[in-house]
Amino acid sequence: MSADLTPRPPATAGPAGGLSAPRRWAALAVLSVSLLVVVMDMTILNVALPELASELRPSAGQQLWIVDAYSLVLAGLLVTMSALGDRWGRRRLLLTGFAVFGAASSAALVVDSPAEVIAVRALLGAGGAMIMPATLSMIRTLFADPVERATALGVWAAVASLGGAVGPIFGGLLLEHFSWHAAFLVNVPFMAAGLVAGRFLLPEARDPDPGRWDAVGAVLSMAGMTAFVWSVKELAKGGLLDPVGLVVLAGALVVLTWFVVRCYRRPDPLLDVRLFNNRAFTAGTVTALVSTVAAAALLLLAAQWLQLVEGHSPLQAGVRLLPMGVAAAVASPLAPALAARVGARAVLAGGLAAAGVGFVLLYAVPGPFSYPVLLAALLLLGLGSGSLAIGSAIIMSGSPQEKAGNAAAIEETAYDLGNVLGVAVLGSVAAAIYRAGLAADGLVAAGLSPQAAADARESLGGAVRIAAETRTPELAEWARTAFTDSLTQTGLIAGLLVLATAAVVFALVPRTLDLARGH
Repeated sequence: MSADLTPRPPATAGPAGGLSAPRRWAALAVLSVSLLVVVMDMTILNVALPELASELRPSAGQQLWIVDAYSLVLAGLLVTMSALGDRWGRRRLLLTGFAVFGAASSAALVVDSPAEVIAVRALLGAGGAMIMPATLSMIRTLFADPVERATALGVWAAVASLGGAVGPIFGGLLLEHFSWHAAFLVNVPFMAAGLVAGRFLLPEARDPDPGRWDAVGAVLSMAGMTAFVWSVKELAKGGLLDPVGLVVLAGALVVLTWFVVRCYRRPDPLLDVRLFNNRAFTAGTVTALVSTVAAAALLLLAAQWLQLVEGHSPLQAGVRLLPMGVAAAVASPLAPALAARVGARAVLAGGLAAAGVGFVLLYAVPGPFSYPVLLAALLLLGLGSGSLAIGSAIIMSGSPQEKAGNAAAIEETAYDLGNVLGVAVLGSVAAAIYRAGLAADGLVAAGLSPQAAADARESLGGAVRIAAETRTPELAEWARTAFTDSLTQTGLIAGLLVLATAAVVFALVPRTLDLARGH
């Protein structure tokens, strides 16, 4: 059985179909603002972490858990929460997510230990897992017209892109005037407003015939996704041959394979993996995954380059990264109109190609690497994000409305995994290139102890610190050169990956795909 792109009636008896246009777009504003807050929360902590660590003094392991707890819980619960929304009600799940997210953020007022911060981050991940797929599946319910839906999804994609770029800037501004608690408390008024507005503006929708709840499948999904994300992070930190990471990764793949086979065989699966029988649906999902992999890696490396090589403050670095979010915010809402003129396939693959060219520019432009080259790459990547809006439209249109939660779970999982894999895989590649450019023998010959040389090769930040401690400014210069080389060479690798994906997507999407007709 394959999913088609034919428009279908609402899953429940016409709640969204009778909504006026002003109410539909007002409802989209509620969904977009809630998404913006959740996406910002993924990055805003990075700015607050130094002050938080200084006050609460977490161990190295606790500090990693403070950062990772959010993404681990979010990844583990996305599929299960989406399936729950299909059965329990998507608006009800969304409003519950607002309440959980707001309550967890409020708890920052009373936490006074690293363990409590980790618990708060885990609760935020649970709330985010309720909110993120619900915002996407509710758009499928609110906008029955394919043209309106494509535009709404363009707005959704623009907000998602902008949130990641604005998070560090907003966090930097807050931290200039308030304590680290502000990074959490800023969520509370948005969630409170979302609860009130969502209660009046959002219609309820659910799958009218969801089948039995698959408790075993829910456990497999949560265990498999959490273990997979944890193992990827562990391998990125401990090396590709880390035995614990490899064992957990193997176990995660076994559990996830079991989950997929179970879903494929059941008549009422927790996640309808048959949606992937639709080639366009698969292309949209691949676009979401690979685009996020590349963008996450670029933002990670570019932020370090701007601060540790160029000498900018975190806030200044955030401002210099903002053009990518601005370009995405402009391109994403315009992408559906462009697709109506030149075709969805051309925009989807063309956006990926533009992003790929941006990455390749990091390596290919002759002369010393400088911010104007990075700016060009950021702008091309932001403009290429318009493909994500078309990818979302294909994913959501390529699924029956009663399976909107399933489609949203798949797309959100692609984004979440993309962030994790981008930082872990391409981040590890960049680290390996950096270490290769900073040979240990040369550092020892320059007068560093073997331990200091090893620490300097671990990270650019470590090298700059050791250079200051040992009064060897040449070490800092060598390290900055090695890091810049790692950024440009990783850009080439990411660019080739994205360009190859563009070719695959072009081959998968039918030339006749028309989002305006829904097929």
